[in-house]
Amino acid sequence: MSRVFPQTPCPSHPSSHSVSKPESFTIWMKSLVFNTRGCTVYNSKGEIIYRVDNYDNKCGQEVYLMDIRGKVLFSLLQKKLRLFGCWGGYKWDASSSRKQLWFRVRKHRSICVSLCDDMCTYKIVRNDGKLGFNIVDADQEGALVAEIKQKQTTTGINFGNDVFTLTVQPHVDQSLIMAIVMAYGLITNQI
Repeated sequence: MSRVFPQTPCPSHPSSHSVSKPESFTIWMKSLVFNTRGCTVYNSKGEIIYRVDNYDNKCGQEVYLMDIRGKVLFSLLQKKLRLFGCWGGYKWDASSSRKQLWFRVRKHRSICVSLCDDMCTYKIVRNDGKLGFNIVDADQEGALVAEIKQKQTTTGINFGNDVFTLTVQPHVDQSLIMAIVMAYGLITNQI
């Protein structure tokens, strides 16, 4: 039986930094908060590392990515023109409780992510006929940054349409990738 709450204390900050090897996370598209929409993210040890809560309604206009202690890491705010699927990703400063625009996600023919501090661009590429997608670095000839796919048991049986495995490549900000996954879920009406 898997654990929901770890027996040992979680680190004070989830891995928002980059690491030197790929890391896997489990995303369960259920919120831990009663009567809200969102998802819960577990690390490879089974500890809750992030949670996403949408206090408004499904596909609400502002959604929060938090660590296990409830500290907001990113918020996503839908832009006025809902038709085009545009979201702004705001990174929160813990010391001043202020948010700063960190990236934008736009849906045109494909879903593109533009970071505001440098001109790096990520693209979301759907996997044909399967639940899941890849996040690639458009500036580095489509180098894989992260992959999300339906979680399976060791025998190949799917857990369900609401449980995914997210694999983040080394030297990539994991909280940023989770915020991008969140934006994709909002654009596709999954959160």
